[in-house]
Amino acid sequence: MDFLLKLIRAFIIGGALCVIAQIFIDKTRLTPARILVAYVTMGVILGGAGVYGYLVDFAGCGATLPLTGFGYSLSQGVKKAVDESGLIGALTGGLTATAGGIAAAISFGYIFSIIFKSKPKR
Repeated sequence: MDFLLKLIRAFIIGGALCVIAQIFIDKTRLTPARILVAYVTMGVILGGAGVYGYLVDFAGCGATLPLTGFGYSLSQGVKKAVDESGLIGALTGGLTATAGGIAAAISFGYIFSIIFKSKPKR
């Protein structure tokens, strides 16, 4: 029963984040790229302030998988690296913490660009 509750919470929180982004896309003149950047930035800000951690504890992967979760990972990597290495950690910590996700995005993007032919929008 506990596992099912975790799944439901992850689905609700992750879905709510996606619904909010979709509303911004549909109801405002913001481009999807700006909304994505805003989500990552909010994840960094809320993670740095210590607020997003509560959402991660509550929703699990529902809070860590969307773009706000990427921002949260960046902020946590910076915090850890600053504690270990000092000010230079502010430059290296975020990339170190998210290197796996960045490498996967580049690798899969390259693989799919080879498999599929892209077409420009008209």
